[in-house]
Amino acid sequence: MLTGGDRRSIGRADEAVDLVRLYPGRTAELIECLWDVDACVSMRAADALEKVSRENVARLQPYKGALFDLFAEAKQKEIRWHLALIIPRMLLSTAEFLRAAEILESYLEDRSSIVKTFAMQGLADLALRHTSLLPRVLDLIRTLTRTGTPAMRARGRILLKQLEATEPQP
Repeated sequence: MLTGGDRRSIGRADEAVDLVRLYPGRTAELIECLWDVDACVSMRAADALEKVSRENVARLQPYKGALFDLFAEAKQKEIRWHLALIIPRMLLSTAEFLRAAEILESYLEDRSSIVKTFAMQGLADLALRHTSLLPRVLDLIRTLTRTGTPAMRARGRILLKQLEATEPQP
């Protein structure tokens, strides 16, 4: 279902999302596809899982360890940008929140503007849930909104509005 074509296409990833909605037990198969040697398959699996996480992140919770390991190790940009959105949505311990923030900060050094932009989003999502991260994330987002690519600057302006609205007032 996820094979064929090239990395500019999501192929039948939306059908994989529908399949997991109907048959939650198939989630494990989709997770396994993240490690497929075919970059198109792993990219489309990541896309489908990110869409699943928007609706029902609890479905991915049993796979948190494997997803977190891949989050730390992934080199493929499409895997990175999807995990940058998935991991902050999951139930995380304090240590995992801090580790996720560290990994997302490392993603800010990626060559891909999309990875960097979604790393900003992931950091903001973490900071909204774990307010101890808010000062550091605000500083990063403010800097990246001035110095980043056009996509990063645009996303940064949106994120700053959200984050500054939650910032404690003196």
